Amino acid sequence: MILPITQYGNPVLRVRCKRVKEVTDEIRTLAESMIETMIDANGVGLAAPQVAIELRIAVVDVSHDPECISYLRVNGEDTDLAEIMPLVFINPDLEAHGEKELREEGCLSIEDITANVKRATEVKGTFELLDGRVLEIETDGLLARAIQHEVDHLNGILFVDRLSAAAKLSVRGKLKRLGQ
Repeated sequence: MILPITQYGNPVLRVRCKRVKEVTDEIRTLAESMIETMIDANGVGLAAPQVAIELRIAVVDVSHDPECISYLRVNGEDTDLAEIMPLVFINPDLEAHGEKELREEGCLSIEDITANVKRATEVKGTFELLDGRVLEIETDGLLARAIQHEVDHLNGILFVDRLSAAAKLSVRGKLKRLGQ
């Protein structure tokens, strides 16, 4: 089911989400709906607060561009991107490392605004899956960026919070209009 995407100005986007204590049928249905919603909106990621749910669950799918990463290791083994996409993850524990890189980002919850955001080029994280497995994922490129963006959402942080002072000034007027 396609869910309405929460837009900038809604306080749910600023909440640090609660841990998912148990994967229930409702959580599985939520994950399926989040994937459908992300695809329908032409996104590469979606976090629960973006559909007004204050839980630590997010989805990412960058399989449309298999060249968007240079490596992917799952539990220490080289893995093909298609094997884990779409990635539904719960209660992530994430470490960002590597150099910082400035790249353009947008957000399904902040329509019509894109800006350059500086993020770590690589991530290593532990992710719980719907089936109870726990994966340790190490990657770079667009997948690393998308995971960082979605984990930020789970912590009440939006990509516009990570902009340089000059970039914040350039989008301030648009954000004010969206937040009204």
